[in-house]
Amino acid sequence: MNKLVYVKKIFIILFLILFPVLFSAAQEEGRIVTANEFLSMVSAQYGSINDYEAQVTITKGKEKMRGTLYYKTPALLRINFDTPKDQVLVVDKEKLVIYIPKYRVIMQQKLKKKGGVSGAGLASREGLKILRKNYTVAYLESPDFVPLEDGSEEMVIKLKFVWRSADEGFRQLIMSVGQDNLIRRMLCVTADYTEMQFDFTDIRTNEGIPDTRFDYDSPASANVFENFLFDAE
Repeated sequence: MNKLVYVKKIFIILFLILFPVLFSAAQEEGRIVTANEFLSMVSAQYGSINDYEAQVTITKGKEKMRGTLYYKTPALLRINFDTPKDQVLVVDKEKLVIYIPKYRVIMQQKLKKKGGVSGAGLASREGLKILRKNYTVAYLESPDFVPLEDGSEEMVIKLKFVWRSADEGFRQLIMSVGQDNLIRRMLCVTADYTEMQFDFTDIRTNEGIPDTRFDYDSPASANVFENFLFDAE
């Protein structure tokens, strides 16, 4: 069940990094803003985003997953994958559902609240507070724009998050913010040094996405695995 372990990692990462946030510039009235101040501005501005749609690519080694992502505050998320074809990930206020057609498997997880934040609730102002509490943050290179990667003409500001204790799921996260002030890329390093990269493109905010977009009827013929991430009690 290596595939199930892989999907579990993706689920955890998604709710640490999917912040549909408009970022402020890293300079303010000629004064260099510290990374912590920059992160504070992110939290303060989060309330302007009610929903968003984006193309997402998830890369782990040579394996890539691609699809369309929909998010709506406070706790609705859906990814319709093109690769793998017809795979679906849906989160509502109560549960996570992942359908993997290749294995005819449905994985369901009842979500529970911890400290007022659960599941997709991490992708929020409250989620950012948790990230600030559990990780140290700094600019990766500088508060200035740098190339997204070697040879790229796309310029971004990069923030680096490092865990405060080994109890966290990721020892390091690198967030790249584009010139349009939207998250362009997240690179995550797990406790066992596995790297997973998330790229977000064609981001559209406040589209008025209806709640019905997050409704999903699982195929009745698929095998169901309940509470595969943690005990729901």
